Amino acid sequence: MSIKLTPTQQSLLKSAALREDRIVILPANLRGGAAVKVVDGLLNTGLAKRKRDFLVATNDGLRAVGVETPRKPIREAKAKDESKGAPSSRQPRENSKQSQLIEMLKRPEGASIAEITAALGWQSHSIRGAIAGGLKKKLGLDVTSEKVDCRGRVYRCRTEG
Repeated sequence: MSIKLTPTQQSLLKSAALREDRIVILPANLRGGAAVKVVDGLLNTGLAKRKRDFLVATNDGLRAVGVETPRKPIREAKAKDESKGAPSSRQPRENSKQSQLIEMLKRPEGASIAEITAALGWQSHSIRGAIAGGLKKKLGLDVTSEKVDCRGRVYRCRTEG
């Protein structure tokens, strides 16, 4: 059974085949009902699927536009799945503001927002964002905070060992 694709659907699937993540990117001029019709057509025929907030071309979708899909060896797929829970291997650059922030937090007395602002020149919301996003989520560091008299909230980073 052959699936009849519109030129727009062919173009979207071909461009998705060039991407490693296979995400289908809709052009800026494809809006409204036309975009819905194109996307629904790809979804209903199984040529694309929803993955979180993205539309991703399936193997069938790539084959429909003449692109062969390489198969991953089973070992490689298993190794990739097992590595998901591993801590991040990211490291901050030396002499960056992020590395200075980490050093301040590793001190036994820790650092307050006011002390970090004075040292780095950042605003308080930027500091809290760097701690929550950059240090905790991306680097996987264990950063704690506590309210201390005369200093306000003090942040500390526990060192391993």
